[in-house]
Order: sequence, then structure tokens, then C-alpha cells
Amino acid sequence: MDTHRWWRDAVIYQVYVRSFLDSTGDGIGDLAGVRAGLPYLKKLGVDGIWLSPFYPSPQHDHGYDVADYRDVDPVFGDLAEFDLLVGAARRLGVKVLLDIVPNHCSSEHPWFREALAAPPGSPQRARFHFADGRGPGGAEPPNNWHAMFGGPAWTRVTEPDGRAGQWYLHMFTPEQPDWNWRNPEIAADFDRTLRFWLDRGADGFRIDVAAGLFKHPELPDSPDPEADARTRDSVNPLAWSQPEVHEVWRHWRAVCEEYTRRDGQERLLVGEVSVPTAREHARYVRPDELHQAFFFDLLGAPWNADAFRKVISEAMQDIAGTGSTVTWVLNNHDQVRTVTRYGEPTPQGSGLGTARARAAALLMLALPGAAYVYQGEELGLPEVVDLPDDVLTDPIFRRTGSRARIRDGCRVPLPWSGQASPFGFTSGAEGAAPWLPQPEWFAEHATDRALADTRSFWHLYRDGLQLRASLPQLGEGTLSWLETTPDVLAFVRADDLVCAVNFGTAPVPAPASGTPLLASGPCPPGVLPGSTAAWWISGS
Repeated sequence: MDTHRWWRDAVIYQVYVRSFLDSTGDGIGDLAGVRAGLPYLKKLGVDGIWLSPFYPSPQHDHGYDVADYRDVDPVFGDLAEFDLLVGAARRLGVKVLLDIVPNHCSSEHPWFREALAAPPGSPQRARFHFADGRGPGGAEPPNNWHAMFGGPAWTRVTEPDGRAGQWYLHMFTPEQPDWNWRNPEIAADFDRTLRFWLDRGADGFRIDVAAGLFKHPELPDSPDPEADARTRDSVNPLAWSQPEVHEVWRHWRAVCEEYTRRDGQERLLVGEVSVPTAREHARYVRPDELHQAFFFDLLGAPWNADAFRKVISEAMQDIAGTGSTVTWVLNNHDQVRTVTRYGEPTPQGSGLGTARARAAALLMLALPGAAYVYQGEELGLPEVVDLPDDVLTDPIFRRTGSRARIRDGCRVPLPWSGQASPFGFTSGAEGAAPWLPQPEWFAEHATDRALADTRSFWHLYRDGLQLRASLPQLGEGTLSWLETTPDVLAFVRADDLVCAVNFGTAPVPAPASGTPLLASGPCPPGVLPGSTAAWWISGS
């Protein structure tokens, strides 16, 4: 892999730190646990890791409410432990990306506390979106926007003299006030944050809510106030994807390139960009902006050959055409896991969901560009759909009282070994219980069992990653679609490497013959079983 352009076809493993591996016995994963797991990830074959936020935080949204952007929360370790992690990763040749949260901070951030203590119109309040309310006594919010996690996007404050006062904007929860990026202090402070972590060896950043940051300067009413309440996608055009945001990414790209010039190692910016079309997505990955942005359309596509072909074709046309590469993803910490999403919503998933998830993984790894794998994906973990209400921590549940769209089920701590909880996740017999309960059936997906079974998800991912690294026609490049039967999606890459997926349930003739390389399930010669993907070198 070209170290200067390593990100273009990299496979990055998303580490949700609090659920990866606990080194202290408190039931919460930490940076030392990530360091201990690095040899496992190196053996799997990934090129880098993306760490979820580990900064000081009251954890109202598990670290996405940041109280200090330039330190480590004691629950996860300290800066010395971060340095050890980076050093260990460097020795193994594994890149380290950090999750940065520029749209909002914690209500416990010192600047927001200063804003609450300051009067209306003060410089301290100008760092956020404070506004007078509407109606008699200013008792109604300044506009009709809804928060992404439910309820209004505004909270009223009590002024220092005890009177009901202004309102502040939070597009997620009241504990996450939005920064006012029209204030130059914000850009300057994030510049300091980028350099702080780059100086400590970070290889780049995953950017949370990368289409956010700027709001319409007049904060007018939305023509569709229920939009953000219906979906987590960024659909309020007054609060998302304002044109000024692109200047931020141009500046951040320039900062990263400054560091690249020092040692030739390119630093990566990958954005969480939720926009309606691939064409709009492409605006974020122009040559002087973000290197990459997650393409969520594949994750959101129904299990259907036509749907997958449509989103892949649009991405290749609109995103790859910018000179960037598409950043494919099937799972992450906000979405129902593929094993459950593609099958029946039973506590342990279903055989159909498992087969489809295996096939989708092989398809993703065959596509041109980069891929991100969410922890536990390589173990075939289903979603934990039956967590009791009293253990749920997702602010969506707390804000709405509804289990719809909650994210705890994909964040249950990983099973590493053994037959019972904590499955090796937390150290010591006297360790605290994992922060979310693990179901008994996690034993079937434990890492030690997966490594011992050559038919497991883990071996499918490892073999796919090894082939991807060894075959120059995978990663970079283009694809050409092949003529197939209606339920089959097939394409050819350079040097006649073919990937085919049968989205149906009945076996069909394989669309080409040749040298088999890898299949997601049993695949007789000349036959492509239902819900199966296969790679081979065409004999034509």
C-alpha cells in the first residue's frame, strides 16, 4: 500500500472504546484494552482503527458530548496511555484515527458554563446559538426546529439573576449545545485541537456531523419542522449542509497537508456526511476538502440486487469522479447490525440474515475504494434486540420513551472467550458487570470460538482482507457490470476478477467460470447458491 495515499483503499476497523475490551475491571472498555487488542486486529488484517470519543465527558451521549477536546476521560485512561496505544499501533503498522465532534460540545464544557453565567449579547454567548424566545415573555422557542434525538431543538436557560431567559440551540440533546461556527473563536480552538492530536501521532480524524456546523444566520422557521424528528439523516436545509461548511474542510485539509509535508505520511479526514444524494455527497470530497466521507446509501439499501446496483453505480459515478474513492460501510455504532437487519428480528438473528450479512461483507470488500468494519461485524454478531428498558442508555430512548431507532443493541460489549458473561471482556473474577448486559448466546460468537472455526465470519473477513491486500485489482480502480439473471448482481474488476452476489434464495448458475478464490458460503462449481457471494478469476 502506498503510504502517501494509504487511505484510498484502506480497511479501517471502528473501535467503540467502551465496548471493546476492559483492562481495569470496571465494566467499561478503555484505551489500554484497545492496546491489548491490537494484535488481534493486526491478525484480522485491517489497515487502521477509528476510536470513538474518549475525551472527558459526562457521557450523556457516550462521549459525543465533549467537555474537553484535548485530554482523556479517566474512565478510558490518560494521555500517557494514549501515547502507548499510538506507539503500539505504529509498531504494528496500524493507523489510528480519532473521532472529533465539531458540531456541538457538552453542556459541561467550560465555555458553555461561561455562557450560562454571562448576560445576553455577551461574547461568551456568541460562541453558541443563544436567542430570545417568541411569544409573551419569550416563552416559546426561537424557531420550530426539532432535535435529531427527539423534542424541540431549543432549551430555555435561567439567567444569573434567576429570571427565565434566552434559549440555546442543540440539534441533538440539551446536554449538547451547538457551537456557533460563525464566531472565529470556534475555528481557532478546533485548529488547536487538531494540532494537539496530530502532534501526538494521530493519523487523522473521523468527523462527527460533518454536514452540520453552520446554521442559517437568521435561524428562520423550517418549512418541514417534523423532518429531523422523522429521520436521523440530515434533512433540515436550514441546519445542515450550509455552504460555509466547505471552508472549514478546506482549512482542515490544509492543516493535514502541512503535517504530511513533514514526513510524507498523509493524514486522513473522513466525514460523517448525511446528505440525500451521492452528487451532494461528492461536494464534500473535492480535492481540497475531506479525503473521504462515509457513503451510507449502501448501509441503507434493502436486500435487493437492483437497489444495491443503483447505489453502487451512483457512488462510482458521482463520488469516485471527484478523484476521491468511495468509503463503503455496512455497520456502525448507530445502526442495526446486518445479521439482524437482513433477516428476522429474533434475539439471536436468523440463518437468512447471517447468510446475507456474509454475502454483503464479501461484496463490500470487492468494491473499489475504502471500507470501514464495525467491531463485532467480523464475529457475525446480531443486534441485541431484547435489552430491558432499565438498562438502556441511548439518549434517543430517554428523550422519546420509544425503542424505535435506539442504538444500545449494537453497542453491547464484545465477547472474547468463555461460555458466560463477561465473556473475557472485563478483567478479573471480581470485575464489574459489563456496562450493557451480554446475552447468553454471545458465547456462540466469542472471538476464541471464531478463530478456531475456519467457517466462521472471522475467517471470511480475514481471508477477504488478505486477498484484498494481495490482489492489485481490489481497492483502487473501477468496475464493469455483467449481464446476469434478475436476482444476481455481478461485476468484474481489473485482471478479470469477478464478484457475484445471489440476492435470491434459490441457487442459480454462476455468471462466469474460472478460478474460485473465496465464497461467503458453500459454493459448488458453476452454481451460486441463494444469499451467497463469491470471488473468482474469470476463465474467459
